Amino acid sequence: MKHLITATALTLFALSSGALLAQTPAPSTASAYPVAPAPGLYQAFGEQAGIRSLMDDFVQRLRADPRIGDQFKDTNLPNLAKSLGDQLCQLSGGPCVYKGPDMKTAHQDRDITKAHFNALVEVLQDSMNARGIPFTRQNQMLALLAPMHRDTITVR
Repeated sequence: MKHLITATALTLFALSSGALLAQTPAPSTASAYPVAPAPGLYQAFGEQAGIRSLMDDFVQRLRADPRIGDQFKDTNLPNLAKSLGDQLCQLSGGPCVYKGPDMKTAHQDRDITKAHFNALVEVLQDSMNARGIPFTRQNQMLALLAPMHRDTITVR
């Protein structure tokens, strides 16, 4: 059975777990959303190699998805996969350092709707399911990512 988590559900989950903390974005993703990862989350995602593989799969699925693929038509997918990999690695408690722009800056001119955001979450879930990542661990990662919705959705 496929479990779909929308941005609203992610936000509610994050609120109920105390994950939404700061309302003001900071210079980097890690400091903007200061939530501690669940113990062992980095390992559950296969450490750096597993996260890189997951992100390689994820960006390919994004490009192919009819709901949001156009958003990625001019994107350097290997660069996006590396940047997202660093971000997830850092968020999950790994040794990586995300050096990209904060989410508000990165998405400010992209015309991203709630529907785009929800589609991206579904595509990420598909990639995590394909990699056999347990649902509980998926939710732990999604809870870390949930606060970013307020900075990535640009069309209200």
